[in-house]
Amino acid sequence: MSTYLVLKWLHIIAMAYWLGGEWGVFNSSRYVTDPKLSLDERHRHMETAHRIDILPRTGIIMLLPLGLHMGNLLGVQPLGGNWLVAMWIFVAVWWSITLSAFIKRGTDTGLRLTKVDEAIRYVVIPAIMITAIMSLVTGEPFLAKWYAAKVLIFSVLLVMGLVLRFIMRAWIIQFRKLADGSNPQAEAKLEKDIRLGRGIAYFYWIGIATVAYLGVAKPF
Repeated sequence: MSTYLVLKWLHIIAMAYWLGGEWGVFNSSRYVTDPKLSLDERHRHMETAHRIDILPRTGIIMLLPLGLHMGNLLGVQPLGGNWLVAMWIFVAVWWSITLSAFIKRGTDTGLRLTKVDEAIRYVVIPAIMITAIMSLVTGEPFLAKWYAAKVLIFSVLLVMGLVLRFIMRAWIIQFRKLADGSNPQAEAKLEKDIRLGRGIAYFYWIGIATVAYLGVAKPF
């Protein structure tokens, strides 16, 4: 089996975890913010959401090196060799931070690691977004417009995912407040955040489907 086919297989798995995992988090969130349920029950649903969420978080991160590596093998992006090795090492470190934040979830250490994960996205998102836009305008460094468009939409989805990460991080903070007793402000914050998250989720799924279509059809 060629390197490209192995990467393609892994890419499909990462996309499946991304799309399916987000659906699981979406449905679990309904119970996290339901004030009719006991705090313990809501906390169990929050734990379920976090356990599911590690799969799409992993898929999103791994799609970056997989997509760039496949693009190099297809000849639509010129950065290969040592640059790709460095990219894989960088992503391995990034994923390790994300996994550590998951393992330490609910603690101050977990919150700090989550903020580091978010900070990495502040660098990655503008970098790939600007590169994709430049490629659509000038034809370089990404040499195929379908590939540049795919990367651009992916960067926008990362922005949406970052907002959803903010919401999940806020759950932990609000639940700490609720643990001290009834707190209408915390309940209102949870409800406001979940409405925002659900609205974003619909566009998120459309974007994921569009990215998958561009990768398969290569329409332009």
